[in-house]
Amino acid sequence: MPSIVPSKVHNHYVAGSWLASDESIENRSPSDTSDLVGIYAQATPRQLDEALDAASEAQRSWGCSWGRSKLEERSNILNAIGEELKTRAQELGELLSREEGKPLAEGTGEVYRAGQFFTYYAAEVLRQLGENADSVRPGIEIDIRREPLGVVGIVSPWNFPIATASWKIAPALAFGNAVVWKPANLTPASACALAEIVERHDLPKGVFNLVMGKGSTLGEHLAASSKVQGISFTGSVETGRAIAQKAIPVMTKLQMEMGAKNALVVADDADCALAVSCAVQGAFGGTGQKCTASSRIVVMENIYDAFVEKMVAATKALRVGHALEKETQIGPVASQTQLESNLRYLKLAEEEGCTRACGGEVVARKTEGYYLTPALLLEGSNDMRINREEMFAPVACVVKVADYEEALATANDTPFGLVAGIVTTSLARATHFRRNVRCGCVTVNLPTAGTDYHVPFGGRGISSYGSREQGRYAEEFYTQVKTSYTNAGEPE
Repeated sequence: MPSIVPSKVHNHYVAGSWLASDESIENRSPSDTSDLVGIYAQATPRQLDEALDAASEAQRSWGCSWGRSKLEERSNILNAIGEELKTRAQELGELLSREEGKPLAEGTGEVYRAGQFFTYYAAEVLRQLGENADSVRPGIEIDIRREPLGVVGIVSPWNFPIATASWKIAPALAFGNAVVWKPANLTPASACALAEIVERHDLPKGVFNLVMGKGSTLGEHLAASSKVQGISFTGSVETGRAIAQKAIPVMTKLQMEMGAKNALVVADDADCALAVSCAVQGAFGGTGQKCTASSRIVVMENIYDAFVEKMVAATKALRVGHALEKETQIGPVASQTQLESNLRYLKLAEEEGCTRACGGEVVARKTEGYYLTPALLLEGSNDMRINREEMFAPVACVVKVADYEEALATANDTPFGLVAGIVTTSLARATHFRRNVRCGCVTVNLPTAGTDYHVPFGGRGISSYGSREQGRYAEEFYTQVKTSYTNAGEPE
């Protein structure tokens, strides 16, 4: 286990320099609260303005701004960042797992995935192709192309502190924008590690900036600033709405990924072992702290008893422990605040009439941390608060339904709409479900948690607002379209 007690304060990165602040916070591991990961500066609104000014200046210089940089130069820089992330995945994955709590294999995989975002968008730099069109008027040539949005504010969450940030930062830079990044205050170590890598790869000063601090202080200030042309946010619905209220008056473009309440449907023709595997991975992977987690497990009554028996056994068998221990399958929840929220939802579930088949217990391990065993709830109905609100917890509720029609209706009965899945051996059912479930991502015979980096990601309802993230679809948010008309005249 880590034993180093850090004394250095990790600072903000603004205009190519590391800037200190008067205030700082301690970052401690949720696996071992005696493990001080680091001390991290807290920015003031004035320092955020300095970052915004630096980003604006980096975009303003005619002919030498990042948005007008040579394509191969831009591509090479992004590729170098991505390759360093992949090469250092084990090292940085350990840091990530220490501060966030996910098992080491997941932390390492997340860092590697972050590298893939950068290398993917390094290639996309060279695929930025425009269009042309014939005018309805004679002698007029039309050119249609995309240009950088300008200064992009990025607000990223703590549950995927490097991956989610990278799938925003990489396309923002690829399409020629300057970035001001405000990471989650719970996971600043991962943010600083990524910023240190970016610093080493010759970006012009001001193109990339990192400011750390409370969302209530910096997030709202960022949202209200007229110096920002776009904000990409991932977090709660409540925070997303607050950002939108601040951003709309200054007409800032918004892209927001917010909450979810995903359903996994288990059809009565499903392979029961596969269904349990999908449910366990989808509900409890990452300690349930994923926006793609399937906390509603909708099971048809003909398979219900067999499924519940196997699901309870599989849930009980999960090993909860320190994020860096090899045998750990479920790490601690991310913070004391999150643990208290999880326990409140478990109490609410009992008050609403659920029975707890297993789990939901705070347990002691060799080190003091926020350890909670995965909980499986039975006898739930879709109108209960625990099945309406995002818990962000290793807690799943099984909802019994009569048939496929009721299962589909139950999956759709939510204000959210990020992911839904079905486990079935029927191609007809799978096809009908894919076409009729109201969400942005659908899985068939797979866990709901788990997406690819080269295709669009996003939801419907209150899960998402604005254009899609990831893949080529990211271009829609990080660029703006310009249509040019040229009078070519007649040849002499």
